[in-house]
Amino acid sequence: MKYGIAIFPSEELKDNINSYRKRYDPHYSIIAPHITLKDPFEASDAEIDEIIEYIERVAKNIPPIPIHITRASSFHPVNNVIYLKVDNNDELSSLHEQLYKGPLEHEHPYNFVPHLTLAQKLSDVEHADVLERLKMVEMEYKETVSEFHLLKMDEEAERWKVFRTFTLGKDV
Repeated sequence: MKYGIAIFPSEELKDNINSYRKRYDPHYSIIAPHITLKDPFEASDAEIDEIIEYIERVAKNIPPIPIHITRASSFHPVNNVIYLKVDNNDELSSLHEQLYKGPLEHEHPYNFVPHLTLAQKLSDVEHADVLERLKMVEMEYKETVSEFHLLKMDEEAERWKVFRTFTLGKDV
């Protein structure tokens, strides 16, 4: 089975992001707005039990994570993805790193750039136009997240679904 790990922002922020994604992100119907903590990986039913135990231990040792969005940005020229930049911090970075250790250990496919995707798979012209418009919009936003999610790909529905939710911090 295919799994991934992500943080979902508040409903208010999701609604704001989806107002752009509906138009500019072909993955809009596949997954809600999210910060990817671990890229998709394969695991058997037997392996996922060990993985869940490991993630539970990790979650207890990371306090709730402050999320600070500062602006719209892009991965251009690597690809035409436009996103909201999430400031990296110790808690977010530590959680990401620990989700690539233990039973989840494998090479990082990319450098960790915390973000929430607004648009992707745009032509060069459309990318430039949308990015310039978004740079003129105030994008400052702050919140604290207290949970993250193990997602499972539902092959029939062709959609990511929450498989397990983990609460951050010992005292939460």
